[in-house]
Amino acid sequence: MATPKEAGGAGNARYTFRVRLSSTAERALLAEWDRCRWVWNECVARSRAAYRAGETCGPARLGAMLTGWRAGERWLRAGASVPQQQTIRDFARSRAKALKDIAAGLPVRRRAGMPGSRSAVWPIRR
Repeated sequence: MATPKEAGGAGNARYTFRVRLSSTAERALLAEWDRCRWVWNECVARSRAAYRAGETCGPARLGAMLTGWRAGERWLRAGASVPQQQTIRDFARSRAKALKDIAAGLPVRRRAGMPGSRSAVWPIRR
């Protein structure tokens, strides 16, 4: 149920809901999530390799790599390309922010969105 903050002006509403998925929909959603996580992990690996080689690795280059990944991997091609492309855009934005924070000399504890553990790459569920 929506609860307006003010009656006369622009208000805020808060909704509480729960998504209930069938087992088939849940499997499909988890499979899509796994594909996007794989794309993210590949972006991390390729970005690190490019950094070590002294090259740049931006979203355009990663997007071109995604085309090759999808051509070579049937299971990746089975998923939608839009979430995979969005994963690349999110990675590029996140990496740019991290590089900006490092250049600004922010300590790790003040950087937004840093994970609590030391693992940079999340495992893929199979």
